[in-house]
Amino acid sequence: MATSTPTRDAYAPPPDGSQQTTARSRRQNWRSRLWRFDDKASPYAYIAPFFLVFGAFGLYPLLYTGWIALHRVEMTGLDRMEWVGWDNFDKILHDSEFWTALGNTFLIGVMSTVPQLLVALGLAHLLNYRLRASTFWRTVVLTPYATSVASAALVFALVFRADGGLLNWALHFIGLGDTNWANGHWTSKIAISVIVIWRWTGYNTLIYLAAMQAVPTDLYEAASLDGASRWQQFRKVTIPSLRPTILFTIVISTIGSMQLFGEPLLLEGGTLGATGGNENQYETLSVYLYNYGWNLGHLGPAAAVAWAMLALLLIIAAVNWLIGRFVRTSAV
Repeated sequence: MATSTPTRDAYAPPPDGSQQTTARSRRQNWRSRLWRFDDKASPYAYIAPFFLVFGAFGLYPLLYTGWIALHRVEMTGLDRMEWVGWDNFDKILHDSEFWTALGNTFLIGVMSTVPQLLVALGLAHLLNYRLRASTFWRTVVLTPYATSVASAALVFALVFRADGGLLNWALHFIGLGDTNWANGHWTSKIAISVIVIWRWTGYNTLIYLAAMQAVPTDLYEAASLDGASRWQQFRKVTIPSLRPTILFTIVISTIGSMQLFGEPLLLEGGTLGATGGNENQYETLSVYLYNYGWNLGHLGPAAAVAWAMLALLLIIAAVNWLIGRFVRTSAV
């Protein structure tokens, strides 16, 4: 019987299963590459909007302000810039009004921050107990923070008015006489500090309250079994547990005091408010910057003041970091 011999080098198609396996492996490789790209690129895509907004509205204005601080620029001629180097910084450092504003900022910051945090700590301790309508009281405490600085400053300006002010009217009944709160060197600082304390105490109260509720109840139970009173529990358990939070609020309050602007500007309003009083008795660094840049129109020194404020904030942050590190080390 005759048999047919296959032709040499003839093409034999692969089976269908081999083609499917090759296509499947290609798809798997493509999906694997896509997954690795997504795993590496997605985090950068998620945070990119923040950096874009920060670069446009944070970093660029900061760098441009530093560039202006090295030039002579007037409000009436923004397109004309003359290089002066460090002359603007030298000018403000030799200006006695700058040091007056720095001293006022420091004093008002201390006078408002210390009572504010102490009162906030006490209120948080009271709210930490089981009270009826606790949500209502927490809302009441936070209400001043929700009030705009303009509204608060204008209301307190009426309270501290020398002629017909509510506070002088109350003091008149107890025989203390009238006080010109805005024109006094210390009374004006007290008035501004009261406004700051009223606005920010509730904000810090809720921060302390949240930190207190995170303290383990086992610590209080152990202290109670040892015979510790509530005051002793507060000093020995609550305060040590709140050290990081207290340092955080100190830093935030310090930054806020360095940026204090609306309260002194609106205490008297008008020309006196823009200059920090008739003798600059309550002029802060922010008001000093505003007066230089917008009232006098000298943008170069105003930008130098802004960078000086940034340098002071960095120094304060470094000091707070060193204190926090020392506290953590001593606690261990």
